[in-house]
Amino acid sequence: MRGLRLLPWSDPDGKPCYLAADSGDSPLSRKADEIEALQLDMGAQLLSHAAALLADSKASSRELRFLAHRLTEALTDVLRVAESRGERLLACDDGT
Repeated sequence: MRGLRLLPWSDPDGKPCYLAADSGDSPLSRKADEIEALQLDMGAQLLSHAAALLADSKASSRELRFLAHRLTEALTDVLRVAESRGERLLACDDGT
């Protein structure tokens, strides 16, 4: 068995979800890959939007707070993806 994979979503209580699988090619693993790719893409798009909004001297404090909340969500997602992928790289290096 390859170990546990941190999934890109939490349970209803906000606790992390893990997948135990022998292969990285299970249907749930593929779905997690798709969601991770979507999260990374959304983060990149949000970052582009953030640059434009921050360059706008007329941006309101409400818009900037909304942006800060969305950036926080995106950073949380990206850090979870990085943690998950880092754990899988370490497992590969260990030969598991």
